[in-house]
Amino acid sequence: MKINLRNWVLAAALGVAITGSAVQAIAAPLFQERDQQQHEQDYSKNKVYQQGVREGKDDSAHNRDHSKKRHFKKDEDRKAYEAGYQKGHSN
Repeated sequence: MKINLRNWVLAAALGVAITGSAVQAIAAPLFQERDQQQHEQDYSKNKVYQQGVREGKDDSAHNRDHSKKRHFKKDEDRKAYEAGYQKGHSN
């Protein structure tokens, strides 16, 4: 009886672990995509983002790759500029 109960407990624990890992693997990309969309929406009215879009379009038109190196005081400004630059350069 003792061995049988131990096997059931081990099987249940293994099942919970496998199920939890699968759910986490499926859900992680969904959360990342949502976070990326929120950041782009937040940046759309940001002046630094708009500057990045303009410079990205200009570099794309002249076949350049990041012609100007920018330094920003805030990390959020750098992220907004890079998001805008990528958007402008890819379009």
